[in-house]
Amino acid sequence: MRRTFLRGAALTAAAAALPDAVRAQGTAPAPGPSAPAPASGKAPLTLSDFGSFHVGGRDFVISGQPTREVLFSPGGQPARVDPNGTYLIGGMYAGYMIPEPRRGRFPLLMWHGGGLTGVTWETTPDGREGWQHFFLRRGWPVYVSDATERGRSGWTMIPEATGGQPVFLTENNPWERFRIGDGPRERGTTLPGNQFPSDPASYRSFMRQNVPRFTTTDELTLEAYGALLDRVGPSVVMVHSQGGFFGWRAAQERPDKVRALVLVEPAATGDIARAAALKDVPMLVLYGDYIEGDARWPTIRANGMRFAEAVRAAGGSVDVVNLPERGIRGNSHMVMMDRNSDEVAALVQDWLVAKGLWA
Repeated sequence: MRRTFLRGAALTAAAAALPDAVRAQGTAPAPGPSAPAPASGKAPLTLSDFGSFHVGGRDFVISGQPTREVLFSPGGQPARVDPNGTYLIGGMYAGYMIPEPRRGRFPLLMWHGGGLTGVTWETTPDGREGWQHFFLRRGWPVYVSDATERGRSGWTMIPEATGGQPVFLTENNPWERFRIGDGPRERGTTLPGNQFPSDPASYRSFMRQNVPRFTTTDELTLEAYGALLDRVGPSVVMVHSQGGFFGWRAAQERPDKVRALVLVEPAATGDIARAAALKDVPMLVLYGDYIEGDARWPTIRANGMRFAEAVRAAGGSVDVVNLPERGIRGNSHMVMMDRNSDEVAALVQDWLVAKGLWA
């Protein structure tokens, strides 16, 4: 089935023939009278298919709890609820879009970071197209997921199942921790040249995307990502922040299912004792700006570099790009949301092309 949309964007047949399609957006011919251009002025998005599904999860049994009456709707009749029984927890949501024509040799799976959802890849706080659209434009089948216990994956409030309490960030927290501001948010000033859309409306839009997260459900989440790879098959996996742990670990457990890893500021590493499992998985690791002056990120990056060196020592291929060294400056921790996000995405696309993953 072929489905054409007027909002967002994929690579059209005409755009596919352009030599600079890897780097340029919006280069397709303007749509004709029967297909008016969208408000963004970009070409229509053509999909051969789209949809969503859930994967993963495990049963968890509760017993010995009292029943209670619950009024589900005002004015309704109370219903007796028995909390005892078997619950399915740890499922994961994934939505997919398959462009036409297709040029990515494998599906592109996008895994977000801590306290966030797949929205990370779908849009930016100031309303621009996200990396989901960028790579769809270039013919990549894109799968965007919400990690276990977050977003459309739902979450359980059974403490025995999660092993802890969720963490939820205040509005002030990411301002400094994600390397946006040069001090408390109340001061309202950003790091010099910072590219994150930090005006009050955009920043509040970003905070609306934040969700509670657990620090105790990694095993559940890794199981679900494994189930996602099993369902989709061999893929290119793109991860951000906390997702670095899941990307590296999933590739170690299923190296036959991960054709390449793109890691955007990974906040944790895989199992260094099993670095050799990644020797056939090409990797690109990206770091943004302002790291040297941050309290945490020099150590986080050093840990990532040690892991990368262990993979290289085992015969693997790891390309590390510190964006300021490439002349790409001002990037916060949320690289895919920064105002220069397309420039960074083009760098990723070039790397994927060089690895023979795009035709």
